[in-house]
Amino acid sequence: MDILKETNLPFLGRKIAGKVRDIYERNGKLILITTDRHSSFDRIIAHIPWKGQVLNQVSAWWFEQTKDIVPNHVLSIPDPNVTIARKCTPLPIEAVVRGYLTGVTDTAAWTRYSAGQRNFGGTVLPKGMHKNQKLPQPLFDPTTKEATHDRPLTPEQMISEGFITSEMLDRVKTTALALFSRGQEMAARNGLLLVDTKYEFGTDEAGRLVLIDEIHTPDSSRYWQRDSYAPRLSEGKEPEYFDKEFLRLWFREHCDPYGDAALPPAPPDLVKELSRRYIAMYEQITDRKIQFGETPILQRIERNLTSLAL
Repeated sequence: MDILKETNLPFLGRKIAGKVRDIYERNGKLILITTDRHSSFDRIIAHIPWKGQVLNQVSAWWFEQTKDIVPNHVLSIPDPNVTIARKCTPLPIEAVVRGYLTGVTDTAAWTRYSAGQRNFGGTVLPKGMHKNQKLPQPLFDPTTKEATHDRPLTPEQMISEGFITSEMLDRVKTTALALFSRGQEMAARNGLLLVDTKYEFGTDEAGRLVLIDEIHTPDSSRYWQRDSYAPRLSEGKEPEYFDKEFLRLWFREHCDPYGDAALPPAPPDLVKELSRRYIAMYEQITDRKIQFGETPILQRIERNLTSLAL
């Protein structure tokens, strides 16, 4: 099966390799190519077939569904794995919104709550809550966006450390909560719970807030199946995941994913299952059957981008 691990397209200019995307800049535009790299624990842990196409096309769908709330950076989608975007000035924070008390990473709400933290983004949670429990209201729980490891900070800390102004943080919070509300509403129509997510924002030349990067994908968001959530919670079972959590849990159980220099290879059966879930998520959210792009993927991308007047 064809897998897009990386790109090398000199005709687009210098490449910046992100965790998942290869980014090129040309004539004031960004060419964002979403690969099949799979990132967790601040590192690449696997390569998942068709993941790049799913992420790019799920984002494109959600950008279209939310453009009335906030402008986004999308100019065109010339290939299943590619977005041509406006270049914006990124804000140095990630706008994390949480609807449920869950997660296994160091920055996850349940991890921090279990360690005694009660203040999340300025909202204080009560004692005695349980893992996977729905929160009283969605929490705005921003983190820094740093090269090594993102840090969850209170709004006051964000402002005092100079990451963002109070006025801009208020704009980001209001917009993020509105996006999350729209996402939960639309996901529920198709039998899903949007559990938590993160948004990235930038500003354009006029200082207007713009949604950038991605939105409501399996990489930026956690989804559970809605119908089975309450029965499984009452039985003490984990929710029916519709994201990458099961692969994270496997690495947690078999190594120290933050500390080990080298990680064991992801089991092929889990890679195959995660690929199936990405595809199923696209189809359930958008109510569309996925149309797989032609292979080889890299040659297709190069052909489609060469034909554009970038």
